[in-house]
Amino acid sequence: MSKVRNVFEAILKYGHDEEFVPHDSPEFVPTDAPAGSPEKIEVLRRRVELGLPLWHKDDRKDYTGLTGAIRPRD
Repeated sequence: MSKVRNVFEAILKYGHDEEFVPHDSPEFVPTDAPAGSPEKIEVLRRRVELGLPLWHKDDRKDYTGLTGAIRPRD
């Protein structure tokens, strides 16, 4: 199986759906995962797989209440 290197090769290999219209369903629920996190990326991947819209109006919009690792400056 050849690896697809860019979007143009993906379209040639798998085609595209210019008429795609996402649909709401009971599976289309908001996520509290922060932007860029592995959890959010997985939610977005799953939404695409299910034919759902990518962005829910109630998805987390900021990083309020989150803590992260602090790396000391060199």
